[in-house]
Amino acid sequence: MKEKILDVMNDVPKAIDIMAINDMLGLKSVEELQELQKNIKDLQEDGLMHETRKGEYILIKNCKSLMTGLLSVNKTGNGFLLVEGPDIFIAKENLNGAINGDMVEIDTIRYQNSIEGKVIKILKRNLDNIVGEIVSKNGKLAFEPDDAKLTIKLKVDYDSLKHCVEGHKVLLKVIREIEPNFYLAKVDKIIGHKNDPGVDIISIALRHNIAIDFSEATIKELEFIPSSVSEEELKNRKDLTNKTIFTIDGDDTKDIDDAISIEKENDNYRLGVHIADVSHYVNVGSALYEDAYMRGTSSYLADIVIPMIPHQLSNGICSLNEGEIRLTLTCEMLINSKGKVIDYDIYESYIKSKKKMTYKNVNKILENNEVPEGYEPFVADLKLMAELAAILRKEKINRGYIDFELDEAKVIQDENGKAIDIVKRQRGVGENLIEDFMIVANETVATHVTNMDLPFIYRVHDIPSSEKIEDFVNLVKQMGYKLQTNITKLTPLTMQNILKELKGKNEFAILSSTLLRSMKKAKYSTNNIQHFGLASLCYTHFTSPIRRFPDLTVHRLLRTYCFMHKIDMETINFNSKYLIDVAENSSETEVNSVEAERDVLDMKMAEYMMDHIGGIYDGIISSVVNFGFFVELPNLIEGLVHISSLDGYYTYVPEMLSLVSTDKKTTYRIGDKVKIIVVAASKENGTIDFEIYNGEENGN
Repeated sequence: MKEKILDVMNDVPKAIDIMAINDMLGLKSVEELQELQKNIKDLQEDGLMHETRKGEYILIKNCKSLMTGLLSVNKTGNGFLLVEGPDIFIAKENLNGAINGDMVEIDTIRYQNSIEGKVIKILKRNLDNIVGEIVSKNGKLAFEPDDAKLTIKLKVDYDSLKHCVEGHKVLLKVIREIEPNFYLAKVDKIIGHKNDPGVDIISIALRHNIAIDFSEATIKELEFIPSSVSEEELKNRKDLTNKTIFTIDGDDTKDIDDAISIEKENDNYRLGVHIADVSHYVNVGSALYEDAYMRGTSSYLADIVIPMIPHQLSNGICSLNEGEIRLTLTCEMLINSKGKVIDYDIYESYIKSKKKMTYKNVNKILENNEVPEGYEPFVADLKLMAELAAILRKEKINRGYIDFELDEAKVIQDENGKAIDIVKRQRGVGENLIEDFMIVANETVATHVTNMDLPFIYRVHDIPSSEKIEDFVNLVKQMGYKLQTNITKLTPLTMQNILKELKGKNEFAILSSTLLRSMKKAKYSTNNIQHFGLASLCYTHFTSPIRRFPDLTVHRLLRTYCFMHKIDMETINFNSKYLIDVAENSSETEVNSVEAERDVLDMKMAEYMMDHIGGIYDGIISSVVNFGFFVELPNLIEGLVHISSLDGYYTYVPEMLSLVSTDKKTTYRIGDKVKIIVVAASKENGTIDFEIYNGEENGN
């Protein structure tokens, strides 16, 4: 019935009452009317329908100013509605009782360069992942949530505290609502003591709905997972064990799911991308498969990996370890000197990796012509790969591939899990080479199945809204720069040209990041709307089935369609419906993982800066908000300069992304260089506070 309601309401421009909807659907009985009422309520909770004060209904998409989505509340108490494109800012005074994680409906107000929202209705509340610490209050144990943004009251069942001690991190389960915003809960899981290594990170993972433990059924299935590949499993697969195939990964990588090989044929390159055949071991309907679906992705949180599939597979039988026979799916491509794939084959195979290489050592060879011990037999292949990668990258850039050149922060921890340094993650020729090879393999696989006109799952990235790019161009103008790029027709080359014009500017890193935030988010979909950021007409994720469920799904589809040749109507109809769920769930779990990674990074940055209170640093203003501005340091640590700490009185000017003093003598705007002093940091809240430093240098 939901689909029918959406269909009849699709072109209704104004709100109508339930009886009008009833008549449009041609419903006759009281039972049908009751079902209609229930489905309308569900559509409201799903954020698809709006109820007016008069009790009339209209689709959200037909309302100019209304939007629905998931609410994310930041450390300052302000909120953002997570939507396609840039998130919508909601000031804390406009949250109207909504809390982090709520599905809400908002009314929007558009300014010259920004849109702000106000919560008008809480549609659905998710209280599944309340994590916090057991504290002592007045001689009794009590619960204190980690999430300072959780503005609800909780009463914890005292019997469930009997195995807890002060300092324990726990996961609560809500039993029932006692009254509005007041809930009865019990301790569902003791995570560990807050001082134990890794407990801080695991607590954040649980808060973001990332499962730590595998089900008992999955653990039982592991008893039947082999530790080595049998002769029987090699049948009907192409033997590639004599080929020079190797892997390139980070120093600490244990879950290796891609290997590469290369040969030169006249002016063409034969590139082999060999991917771990996880789908051979993780079958549809198994507990392993269900656990993998539920997780959706592996999460890499500082130095802790929470895997999508158990380590017995991810680091064992599925990992393409050096010297071990492993089952793979191979995408073998013949690529010409222009970077075009002129022929390809996709098949089941098995390999024996000749070398586990690291990016660090590969970069020594390709950047410094320095050959580490044990790499001598592979130098020619690596240089040939670098040659091909340069051709592929040039081809991507020519078609519009957008490289935002954004740096990433890496946390260095001691043996006790304490952050002792924050550094920029290094990215060299080796990292780019693997990225280029994986992209061309993903495109080749996606194109192959698309040409078969069968249900599939794509990695898509929609065209940004023209309004957002206009806002960005206006911001650049406010900063004194004039762009020549014509933005009347948005293509990947348009964005690339904007970045080229900004290259070399002092504020390039900040502006590049701001432009990225102006674009829509990549996601998974069964509808191929192309990938704007990669300037790719057809793209999927095929190369990381150990770490991502969509890749595992793509492997299953390849086996079904291409190796088993099962393309009957029953199979097509099943995949047409099921893949929609896979795409939605995978996009949602990806968001959970990314947010957990961000929170862990914030926490570890704050933990590191707790030992640097009083330190003086040069930084650049990365964003400006109505309560102050954030300053980014050279190592990517970011802290808040609150408006109350500034000398004098300041007004927030959103169209200029600036704070302007009332006497107009001082302006703080995005991209400005400033000198700050660290005044506070809180690991618990993941916050760092700066103040503008106007004194003398003190040697920090």
